[in-house]
Amino acid sequence: MSRSQCSRVPIAHERTGRVGCRHHHSLNEAKTMNKQELVDAVAAKTGDSKAATGEAIDAVIAAITGEVTKGGTVQLVGFGSFSTGARAARVGRNPATGAEIEIPAAKTVKFTAGKAFKDAVNGA
Repeated sequence: MSRSQCSRVPIAHERTGRVGCRHHHSLNEAKTMNKQELVDAVAAKTGDSKAATGEAIDAVIAAITGEVTKGGTVQLVGFGSFSTGARAARVGRNPATGAEIEIPAAKTVKFTAGKAFKDAVNGA
C-alpha cells in the first residue's frame, strides 16, 4: 500500500522530518524501478527506440550472467563488479520443528559497488 492510499493520518519523524504512517510504511520507503521503467529511462536518455534499448539491456544482462556463470568477474569501472562467491555448507534449524538440518554449500553472486557509484549514492 502506498502512502497516497493510506487512510491513516501521516506523521513526521521527529529527527528527519520524513513523512510516513507508523502502522505499515517505512519512513525511508524507496521506489523500486522495474525493467520496463529502466528501458524507458535509458531510451529517453539516449534517444533510441524502446525496442532497441530493451534488446541492448537484455544483451548486457546476458553478457554479465554468462561471464559470472563461468566463474569470471565483470568490472564496470565507476559502477561496480559482479563476481561469484562461495557459501560453505552449514547446519541450520527448521524453524517449525527446531530439528537440525544440513544446508548445502552454494555459489553466490556478489556485487561490489565502485567508488563513483558509492559517492553518487552518498551525495558526495
